[in-house]
Amino acid sequence: MSSSQLAINGGQPVRPQGPPDWPPDDGEVREALIQAANDRSWGKYHGPHCGRLIDQLSAYHEGAHCVLCSSGTAAVELALRALKVQPGDEVILAAYDFKGNFQDVLAIGAVPALVDVRADNWNIDADEIPAAITDKTKAIIVSHLHGGVVDMPSVMQIARDHGLGVLEDACQVTGSQMFGTIAGLAGHVGVLSFGGSKLLSAGRGGAVISKHDDVIQRVRLYQQRGNDAYPMSELQALVLSPQVDRLEERNQRRLQNVGLLKEALAKEVGLTMFENTGITSDLAQPGYYKVGFRYDPSAFNDLTRDNFSTAMRAEGIALDPGFRSLHRIHSKRRFLAIGSSLPHANDADDDVLTLHHPVLLQNQDSINEIARAVSKVRKHSFE
Repeated sequence: MSSSQLAINGGQPVRPQGPPDWPPDDGEVREALIQAANDRSWGKYHGPHCGRLIDQLSAYHEGAHCVLCSSGTAAVELALRALKVQPGDEVILAAYDFKGNFQDVLAIGAVPALVDVRADNWNIDADEIPAAITDKTKAIIVSHLHGGVVDMPSVMQIARDHGLGVLEDACQVTGSQMFGTIAGLAGHVGVLSFGGSKLLSAGRGGAVISKHDDVIQRVRLYQQRGNDAYPMSELQALVLSPQVDRLEERNQRRLQNVGLLKEALAKEVGLTMFENTGITSDLAQPGYYKVGFRYDPSAFNDLTRDNFSTAMRAEGIALDPGFRSLHRIHSKRRFLAIGSSLPHANDADDDVLTLHHPVLLQNQDSINEIARAVSKVRKHSFE
């Protein structure tokens, strides 16, 4: 088996063991599971673990209120309702965003108003928001995606000027520092996700966080129906607690390894890491659930993005296409598109690649393997 031939064509992969698994083998999580099995707290309605996790997340997020729920998607719906979004209202969000956010707006009976994204990081462009505001606009959803950072001070100024609520989707940046606070607190309400691939993982689960008493009270009133309508289990909460204790350490390691990866890829044209122009590290630190790249097929002998991704996967690197842009996968009757063509969101739909985060907790050899795989696929992209 040749090490120079592409793995997809039968060659030896750069990383034969494949991408690192997630969640990791965590001894503290294993011990917590054993203890919960012994004391049977894992199956209780009101055991100790959800309360403990609420206290941890509140402390981590500067004393903010925290409500646990069943998923990040459920958290977005609860947060929108807490911002008093009603049927017929309009909610502004990026045309390139997670599909669930769009669907949550529709679930309430509101109308998504899609705006274009920035050219450098394909996150929502604050400068595009004012043109989307009408007398029906109620809220703005902002998501920090793929290592991108949204200009929250500008978004919040626009919101203040127009009396709008801001939902900060921190599902990809849990624990990151954002403009003098923790991600999720820069808006009026924030959401976290604990899905099976997330930085904090319980297979499923989410949380709503806010420093605004009235906002969090509306979450609780909607969720409580004799019991939690969107519950997190005691079992999910107990496996999250040890991970919260290690979140800051792991986030710093991811940040450092992204810096090493950028250096390793410096000579590789056609694969450009997202940039947060004008947002320096002292203002905000990106979170890296995914590392976003702009892919240029012309630099790889016109190899399509999807075929490049398939070749990288075969080499053992989890580099995948990003989201589909929302205006390209939904009927035009279901949303408002602000602007004539949403050009940057179109580019994102065509060209985003994302590197999954588990490798960012590995050593430098693993980071260098990513660059080696890119070089190898480029060299043989004509095959």
